[in-house]
Amino acid sequence: MPSQAEILRELGVSDVPGGAQLAGGVPNINANDLGNDPTMEGMWAMKAMEHAEIHFNILCVVDPKSLKLTQKDQMLYDAFREEFPNFNVECLDENALKSKEAKEKWRPFMNNLKTEVEDFSFATLVRIKASGEYNEENTILVTRIQFLCIEIARNREGFNDNIRHEFKPKPRSKAT
Repeated sequence: MPSQAEILRELGVSDVPGGAQLAGGVPNINANDLGNDPTMEGMWAMKAMEHAEIHFNILCVVDPKSLKLTQKDQMLYDAFREEFPNFNVECLDENALKSKEAKEKWRPFMNNLKTEVEDFSFATLVRIKASGEYNEENTILVTRIQFLCIEIARNREGFNDNIRHEFKPKPRSKAT
């Protein structure tokens, strides 16, 4: 998955001290000043969907038990299952990720691992039901660290095993 800096570069924004500079020399655009710009949100959504397509295509052809999503899969899995031993990764409950109580439990967990995972809070799509593909009804937005913990657990616990038998890789859609 590309880092936030890589995505910004691909979108024509490069890092400079005190803000960012657009390609072509438009100086000092601070990401915080952009707020909820619909154009930027749309570009981030396209990148999230591109990541989802790549991830699903990999699941379609690789035995998930042998798949490594990061160099720190074991550490992330152990930390996740220690903190969330009964978390159902087969079929996600949005409240277990996004309710006020869930956020109070997830926030310190994520902050403890933020130095271990680049762009740990990056918005990422995850499938609600492990047995299904990415589509509007089966997708929610989570942080990158939540995605990694859920998908690593699905791979190790066998919940992604059916994907390569049920689905074929799809050609990636072109971002416009």
